[in-house]
Amino acid sequence: MSERPPAGGGAPLRGGAPSAAEGAVSREDDARFMAMALEEARAAAAAGEVPVGAVAVLRGEVLARAHNRRETDADPTAHAELLALREAARKVGSWRLDGVTLYVTLEPCFMCAGAMVNGRVHRLVFGAMDPKAGAVGSLGDVVRDARLNHRLAVEAGVSAEACGAVLREFFASRRA
Repeated sequence: MSERPPAGGGAPLRGGAPSAAEGAVSREDDARFMAMALEEARAAAAAGEVPVGAVAVLRGEVLARAHNRRETDADPTAHAELLALREAARKVGSWRLDGVTLYVTLEPCFMCAGAMVNGRVHRLVFGAMDPKAGAVGSLGDVVRDARLNHRLAVEAGVSAEACGAVLREFFASRRA
């Protein structure tokens, strides 16, 4: 993908809206679920973690909420996205998360992006772009390969300013 979405509000990167069977999602729903992810990000910051929060939703029902716990758990894989996906998988009784939307405050890294594709997450909605470790541009290029059978709809920039502000505030407090 050669062009990054604007930092503002909710530009689709690729994919499309959920089908009627999966339930259409409104901008208000996206904002409401992203607000929950922001609550998780703030909880992570309060615990001294990089403030990233994630919420997994299926047909309007919250399956899981999580925030980074890498330092707390001494686990490099304890990313908000992975923790939310694991809990969602437990609740639906399958590692395949067909129809699930994952809301996350920061563009996912390569490890988390790979987990979303492998877990068959239907849609990713994220806030702030991650210029250092973000993988969504590459994720978009990978899943265009016709040999792969899964397509992930991606929407960038939902609540981008609020998500970015939480991160800037956290890192500014570390520099002071």
